[in-house]
Amino acid sequence: MLGTADPQAAQHVEEALRRMMAFDADPLTELGSAQLADTQWLLPLVMRAGHLLSLRDRGHEHEIAVLLEQAQALSHDAVDRERIHLAAVSALAEGRWHHACRLWDELLLDQPRDALALLWAHEWDLVRGDTVQLRQRPAQALPEWDEADPLYPYALGLYAFGLQENNLFPLAEDMGHRATTEPGRPVPWAVHAVAHVMEMQGRCEDGAAWLRHHQPGWAEGSLLAGHLWWHMGLFRLEAMDMPGTQRLIDAHFSRPVLTSALRRMDAASLLWRMHLLGMDVQACFVQLVEAWPLGKEDAGWHAYHDVHGVLALLGAGEPGRAEQWLGRCAARAFEPEDVRRSNHLPAREVGLPLMRGLLAFARGEYPQALAALHALRPQAWRLGGSQAQRDLIDQTLLAAAAHLGGHPIGRALLNERRLARALTPLTRHWAQHLHIEL
Repeated sequence: MLGTADPQAAQHVEEALRRMMAFDADPLTELGSAQLADTQWLLPLVMRAGHLLSLRDRGHEHEIAVLLEQAQALSHDAVDRERIHLAAVSALAEGRWHHACRLWDELLLDQPRDALALLWAHEWDLVRGDTVQLRQRPAQALPEWDEADPLYPYALGLYAFGLQENNLFPLAEDMGHRATTEPGRPVPWAVHAVAHVMEMQGRCEDGAAWLRHHQPGWAEGSLLAGHLWWHMGLFRLEAMDMPGTQRLIDAHFSRPVLTSALRRMDAASLLWRMHLLGMDVQACFVQLVEAWPLGKEDAGWHAYHDVHGVLALLGAGEPGRAEQWLGRCAARAFEPEDVRRSNHLPAREVGLPLMRGLLAFARGEYPQALAALHALRPQAWRLGGSQAQRDLIDQTLLAAAAHLGGHPIGRALLNERRLARALTPLTRHWAQHLHIEL
């Protein structure tokens, strides 16, 4: 049940929801049209605020606050479902991500076909690092869906992603293929899920071919475009195709397109991996830092973001600024009012030690870097992000071990990698630099 009697407003919201499920770059135009069609309906305001929050860009904070204030003023006449969405998005805006996801969980128990709840809870599970819920929540809801529902392939894509984060790779790949079978209906999140499967298995040639095959559906007009180019970069690095990776950076992660927080974090992540492999990418890092607002007010919002800010500053050759950034993040984490935010403990217990370990690595203090990063590795999931994104920690550990001419931690990580993945050029590279025969 929708909280509007205006058919045009309802139609615009349904199209905006489809675009959000498809990770379309612009659901906001439809939401604006819905607001104009029914000025007393709170859902378009809540959806706009929720979408802006999902972009994880601090520059939207004022607009989000205004939208939620306007929605709250309309909530006395709202239907229960829409009031729950308002409460959940308001909790997100306050940094209470766990509470927001609990509200959506309760809503989905009663209304398992609420696509908005399924999508937003999924996105914030990823931010929170809740791997179990990434799989469980879509699994609990999907049997209640009609496969003829036009949103079904997108929901299936969510399930595929959750499966692969739980290392259920064959089933994840199958679900991802099922979601992408209909011609003319791009499902970028399902494409993304299968790309993750291939990354985690070391299938770099398969992964690059998969992304190229589906490229018309994600390369233009998709919020996932930058992130899927990042995956293409991972496949090229796994194949040790350094010139190809640099060309990709120049085309998709250089100054003109570094306009969003998500694109900047992906750029930092890919450039750091290139740096670990001995590529001179300092000029690219300098461009990134120039495009990235890393002021006092930006520090400490999310540990995952904070870590990538440190990577950018270290890669740009600015260790002093990196130390200052770490200090700002620490100050935020130790503020009394920060305790109620979901980021509080992950920042203190994982994010800050990780940044200190990265600073030690940049100073050439490799034993200290190894000790710090290896100690937090079992808890790294609390940063949020995917296994593929957090593999950056392992890559840094391997590089630190290689700088020492070999180390038991490096051998252990390489053994783990050899059992989980195909024997790729990247694995051979680390074996050579760790003086390990394969």
